[in-house]
Amino acid sequence: MRILVTGSNGLLGQKIIAQLQVKGIDYLATSSGKNRNPDCPDECYLSMDITSKEEIERCVDVFQPDHIINTAAMTNVDECENKEEQCRKINVDAVKDLLEISKENNVHLIHVSTDFVFDGLNGPYKETDERNPLSIYAKSKADSEDLLTNSDYNNWAILRTIIVFGKGHNLSRSNIVLWAKEALQKNEELKIVNDQFRAPTWADDLAWACIQCCILKSTGVYHISGPETFSIFELVLRVADFYHLDKTKLIAVSSDTLNQKAKRPLRTGFILDKAKRDLKYDPLTFEEALSRLK
Repeated sequence: MRILVTGSNGLLGQKIIAQLQVKGIDYLATSSGKNRNPDCPDECYLSMDITSKEEIERCVDVFQPDHIINTAAMTNVDECENKEEQCRKINVDAVKDLLEISKENNVHLIHVSTDFVFDGLNGPYKETDERNPLSIYAKSKADSEDLLTNSDYNNWAILRTIIVFGKGHNLSRSNIVLWAKEALQKNEELKIVNDQFRAPTWADDLAWACIQCCILKSTGVYHISGPETFSIFELVLRVADFYHLDKTKLIAVSSDTLNQKAKRPLRTGFILDKAKRDLKYDPLTFEEALSRLK
C-alpha cells in the first residue's frame, strides 16, 4: 500500500506521516515549499503546489500511490471571506484536479471536510443530514464534497471533522487548545464565545481514521470528531482546569459581539455511529487527549 499525503506540513499531515512510519506503510509527503516536518525524511517528501494540476500529476506519476489523503485546505474562515478566489483555488479547484487524477490512475481519494458545511441549527449531525453552509469557506468545502458525490467515480471517502487540535512542528497556524493554554499561562484576559458548540478532535484520532479508510478501502461520507460536544467557553475552561491555570480573566461573550467577518454555525457536533461501526473509530475524550498533549 502506497499513500500520497497532501498538506503534509500541517498538523493533520504530520500526524498521518508519524502513524504511517510506525505502521511501515510507504508514503510520499507533499506540501507547498520545503519540508517543515523534521520527523519526515527528505527522501519521502516532494514539494507540490496543490493548485497546480501539473504538479499533482508529476507527484502521482513519480510515486504511483494507491491512496491519496487530501489534508490541504485554506481553513482561516475570515481570511476566506477576504480572499475568495484563493480559497476556491485551494478548496475546490484542487479537489477537482485530485479527483480527475485519482480517476485516471484508479487511486482511492480521501478528502477531509468540515462541520461548517452545516448551519448549526440542528446539531449534532449525522452524515446524511442536509447541509447549509454559511460562509465562503463553508461553501467551498460543500462544493468540494459535491465534486465527489456527483462524480461517476466512486472510489473516494469524505471525512468531515471539527476543531482539530494537537502539537506539531513549525506549523503556520496554532489551534484553539494551544492558543488558550498559552494565553492562560500569560494570564491574559480572554473573551470566549459561549454560544458556539463544537466537538474538538484530537489530531491523532483523525489521522488514524484517515489511514483506516485507506486500509479498509472505505468509501462514502464519515463524521470524525471528538466524542463530546460543548461550548468554546467550556473548552477553554476545561483547558484551564486540566493545566491548573487561573480562570478569573475568562470572559464569556456571545458570537455577535465579536464582529467576525464570516458567519459561524452555532451548534454542530457529530453523531459518530457510522464511523464507530464501519471504521472501529474510538476517539479519546477531551481530557484524555489533553493528557497525551501534556
